[in-house]
Amino acid sequence: MSIWESCELLNEFVDESDPDLDEPQIEHLIQTAEAIRKDYPNEEWLHLTGLIHDLGKVLLHPDFGSEPQWAVVGDTFPLGCAFSETIVHHEFFKDNPDFHNPKYNTKYGVYSEKCGLDNVLMSWGHDEYMYLVAKMNNTTLPPAALFIIRFHSFYPLHREGAYMHLLNDEDKEMLEWLKIFNKYDLYSKSKVRIDVEEVKPYYQSLIDKYFPPKLRW
Repeated sequence: MSIWESCELLNEFVDESDPDLDEPQIEHLIQTAEAIRKDYPNEEWLHLTGLIHDLGKVLLHPDFGSEPQWAVVGDTFPLGCAFSETIVHHEFFKDNPDFHNPKYNTKYGVYSEKCGLDNVLMSWGHDEYMYLVAKMNNTTLPPAALFIIRFHSFYPLHREGAYMHLLNDEDKEMLEWLKIFNKYDLYSKSKVRIDVEEVKPYYQSLIDKYFPPKLRW
């Protein structure tokens, strides 16, 4: 399946975890990408990242297993170390065995200081899935794009500043791009409709540049 075909699949879904959005997901993708394009006209990789960042939500589709929304959307967080109190609904972690396991419930858990997020196991969701799909298909997007795709729902980090002790120097540099992106992911939502067919040629040219024609999902 191509990138654009997967975008069109998202027409069927509205993210129930997003209180600011009641439009189909493809509208959000285009709005995010176009808002970034307006403010950062020379960063084409960031435009494409805006378009594809939520494509992992195809996991909701019957062709991808009809996963329930709770298993696909929502905030993400590291596993194998203490759950930060900044994670939404932190109070429910008391029912998770890891919460009481001394191997996993300390600040570092199975990790070490500045180990780097590449070495951290994250909770499953659409972020992790799309990150793995992009890597598996040998995308030529820069590392910052993959960082954004993988961690844009990691709100404890980029909104609350939690887990900074696990980041290495490269992570901290890319975190600045994620913070820029997050402004558009959260605040580009609008009732103003964008003509998808009008902007499609531009984004298709970026897709052709950074991805193969068909992806293995």
